[in-house]
Amino acid sequence: MFQENPDKVGVIGLGIIGSRTAEVLRNAGYHVYVWNRSPKPEPNFVASPDELAQLAEVIQIFVSNGEALLEVVDQLKDRLTKKHLIISCATVDPDSSRKAAEIVAGTEATFLEAPFTGSKVAAEKGALVYYIGGDPKALERARGVLETTAKEILYIGEVGDAAVVKIATNMISATTVEVLAEAFAVTKASGVDPEKFSEALEHNGCASALTAMKLPAIMAADYEPHFSLKNMFKDAQFALNLANRHRLEVPALSTTASVMFKAIQKGWGESDFSAVARNYQAGEEEKDT
Repeated sequence: MFQENPDKVGVIGLGIIGSRTAEVLRNAGYHVYVWNRSPKPEPNFVASPDELAQLAEVIQIFVSNGEALLEVVDQLKDRLTKKHLIISCATVDPDSSRKAAEIVAGTEATFLEAPFTGSKVAAEKGALVYYIGGDPKALERARGVLETTAKEILYIGEVGDAAVVKIATNMISATTVEVLAEAFAVTKASGVDPEKFSEALEHNGCASALTAMKLPAIMAADYEPHFSLKNMFKDAQFALNLANRHRLEVPALSTTASVMFKAIQKGWGESDFSAVARNYQAGEEEKDT
């Protein structure tokens, strides 16, 4: 028989992943309180982060950038106590993550950096992968909540380190999908059956879980967002800034970021980041999302 878990959890940010994480936690028996900048018809939707902090001591934050993370932490800080654990699941630049940690530490609450990888489907299945930055003791406290929505939890190091790793992995995802779109376009333009390209790719060393996920969508011109183009471009900007800071040339990412920027200008920003393939699909370049 299902045994209800009495723990209370707060979730801030009800986008593609945050909303599904809240649902998985709810189904696992947690009392979940939620808040989003734009009101949504979710169970236990509260009026403010301030109110949420009064109801839940463990709070996961799913927001889109460092500015939003710092804004939420600032709204929470007056209600935080040493009993609170703030888990930032946002993909942000390392400096913003460290600044958020400093603000939380000033309240005597605990901060854990936990950006994730995983699509909409992974979130629905409770199969995200979290990259952890922060005190290992904080991870142990957070483990029960995180394991409910994760298939893996990888400890990376200090706050900021997990942000770097997440940004680096998204560099690979962005450039892989761009070159996949280019390869598909070359194949199709040469008169080769796209299904044959797909079959060949399955047996090639360059194949990956990402290509297996994105090629069928490209072939079907189906760009329902699992991870939006605008968010991938944002993460590319983080990576470019880190590369510039360390005086590193990253030509593959620079080119991909330029392609993504132009695609966003065409109105495709809310589509999946694989929508860069629309550049090669007749008539698609004129459509809007």
